Amino acid sequence: MYERIGAPVLVALGANLPFGGESPAETLRQALQAIAKEGLTVLAVSPFYATPCFPAGSGPDYVNAAAVLAGNEESDATSLLAILHAVENQFGRVRNKRWGMRTLDLDLLALGDSVMPDPATQDSWRLLPAEAQVRATPDQLILPHPRLQDRAFVLVPLAAVAPDWVHPRTGASVAEMLAALPEADRAAVKPL
Repeated sequence: MYERIGAPVLVALGANLPFGGESPAETLRQALQAIAKEGLTVLAVSPFYATPCFPAGSGPDYVNAAAVLAGNEESDATSLLAILHAVENQFGRVRNKRWGMRTLDLDLLALGDSVMPDPATQDSWRLLPAEAQVRATPDQLILPHPRLQDRAFVLVPLAAVAPDWVHPRTGASVAEMLAALPEADRAAVKPL
């Protein structure tokens, strides 16, 4: 397992349900403030984007963004994920359905060039066929996020803050992964 303390932390943010009377966009703004209060430094935040619900037809459209964070000396993937989950909980996140509607979703996309838990496991989850993705859920943290390269709602915002980050297993940059997606997928992600 490779964990680089001080490496840039890439995070995807999303919400499609209001929380506490606030819109999903306001929830994302407040979540970024909460992340900073937890001791992480917010280095860059993408514009916010309106994106179709994934999978299509499963709920209201999302507001998505991406951020580059910096941790501290104690930051490792496990502690970073715990912070993100704690912030999700502050905003009413309920984990009762995979890919379901949510008040806040904070996905740890990458920690520098870390590959976790090991290259073979990361490759296996990244290359999992689409029909198997619906049925299988990892029981451990996989970094980089195994669906990162497949999702315009992640890559469009990420390209605004980390276009040159390179996937340590594929060798493709965020900009290259985004360019490889179908134009219709990219066009569906619209700036707010």
